[in-house]
Amino acid sequence: MKSFDILVIGAGAGTKLVTPPSLLGKRVAVFEKESPGGTCLNRGCIPSKMLIYPSELLRVPQHSEKFPIYFSEKPKANFPKIVKRISDTVDADSQSIPIAYQKNENIEYIPGHAKFISNSQVSCLGEVYTAPLIIVATGSRPKIPDIPGLAGTPYWTSREALRSEDLPKSLVVLGGGFIGLELGAAYAAYGTDVKCYTRSSILQGQDEELKKEFLDHPPFSIQENTQLKKVSFKENKFHLEFEHSSGQKSIEISEKLLISTGIQPNTEDLGLENTSIRRDQGNYILVDNHLETHAPGVYAFGDCIGRFFYRHSANFEGEYLFENLVANPESKKPIQYPPMPGAVFTHPQIASVGETEERLLKNSVSYWKGVNRYSSSAMGMARMSEIGFVKLLFDANTETLLGAHIIGDEASNLIQMFVLGMSLNLKLDDYLNQVFIHPALPEVSRNALRKVREQRNKNK
Repeated sequence: MKSFDILVIGAGAGTKLVTPPSLLGKRVAVFEKESPGGTCLNRGCIPSKMLIYPSELLRVPQHSEKFPIYFSEKPKANFPKIVKRISDTVDADSQSIPIAYQKNENIEYIPGHAKFISNSQVSCLGEVYTAPLIIVATGSRPKIPDIPGLAGTPYWTSREALRSEDLPKSLVVLGGGFIGLELGAAYAAYGTDVKCYTRSSILQGQDEELKKEFLDHPPFSIQENTQLKKVSFKENKFHLEFEHSSGQKSIEISEKLLISTGIQPNTEDLGLENTSIRRDQGNYILVDNHLETHAPGVYAFGDCIGRFFYRHSANFEGEYLFENLVANPESKKPIQYPPMPGAVFTHPQIASVGETEERLLKNSVSYWKGVNRYSSSAMGMARMSEIGFVKLLFDANTETLLGAHIIGDEASNLIQMFVLGMSLNLKLDDYLNQVFIHPALPEVSRNALRKVREQRNKNK
């Protein structure tokens, strides 16, 4: 049996508990059955943005004539070269992780599938490992729906969609979450005929006003409230039978099919039945407010606990565990999540933090609302923006921000001011008393704040 100070299962966000503790003299063993770096590096955040950014450049000529600027010919993308660059970059970054670990005498990297054999012991590649502190950060994977005929067909998940060097002529996206909307928009910009079908509505949990704006300006065809009933694959084409909410049925024929119907945690093959660790009905690991499982000394974080599904939230949790279990173990401080933002890098871009208007209404919260379109700002006028707005929701009693929702250019950047403001518990006047650069794009946020002030003044 090999003994360490810390065992880490999962070399994605789990890396937050590998090198930092090793620099404090802790001996760490880290297990990874796939490519180091996890979903974010290998098949998520990073490669998708490397695919999406060039696709946004292709969109420029679509709206340039209104300025008026004319392109003599339609821009072309070397799609295979773009995807090869993405794969090469991601693979090199992933492969560098164990190389760096090998240079650190306090880290042992084990490229295999780790399983618990007790609360304090893990087996991998014929060896048994133990430590007083064990961290589970095994992430999640795409959830594949049980649709007749789907199994055995060459459908895509995000993994395949980010690795294919062949640009399909047609693509059906099943699911209206952020992965499908991001990749669908990218492929549409590269020239693929993209159609999205979703069983209910797109962007579950997002503000309804924001969703309406997106559906008014979709980057590809979107059909809500439609179920895929049957799949067949013949003559290198997917034949998809759909049933619409009206009861009507239709058949779609597509070269590729992207399944983007949600995720599930990687917890079912960890040997958790040999431990005291408990899971909920969705197989997510149950943890307390210190991220400790029901097995003493075993902690879990990231996608596998089902609280948030962002790399930045997993990083926050990992840094919390390092600080409270390794750097300052005497603190015993429970985790306190700050406002957790999210962004959808589709077209138009979407970003949100805090409460939606629908949740405030449901909970009978008294609030002030300010909405300002991009076009009602100096930079919006310069850009001739036809899409986008900033929507702000303030508590009518405390005057603090409850939620911010942005759709349009640079939404993921504009939201950060409100993430900071919510973290600092700023009030409406605190936001308004700062000087906004004129005529920069954040003035659209300032104008939304002024509309909140107008509502406040009317109600006083």
